Amino acid sequence: QVQIVESGGGLVQPGGSLRLSCTVSGSTSVIGWFRRAPGKERTGVACIGNSPEPATYADSVEGRFTIHLEKTKNTVYLQMNSLKPEDSGVYFCAADRGELSTRWYCATPMAMDFWGKGTLVNVSS
Repeated sequence: QVQIVESGGGLVQPGGSLRLSCTVSGSTSVIGWFRRAPGKERTGVACIGNSPEPATYADSVEGRFTIHLEKTKNTVYLQMNSLKPEDSGVYFCAADRGELSTRWYCATPMAMDFWGKGTLVNVSS
């Protein structure tokens, strides 16, 4: 069984930065961050896998967010810079053991088998 623990959410002003952490126990092939904005469905923000396939990002965060896998710590970090109010929401870390592409998993949240409890990010002045 894979267990996921997230941390790093909070309140930040527009233009500010936050770093989310996700520690995963157990073997997985892909790990990603998903956001559930108020009144909206969960969508992929950034995902990274064990394969040579590059990390994938939602268009809305490309160039502002960076996902990084620290293999020695089994931890994935999401560095979020130049935050905007529309980045607000509950951020969930999720993982899967499948063999499909990282991009596909990021676009298909329901396919991810293992989920954390979520951490709230509020970008507001």
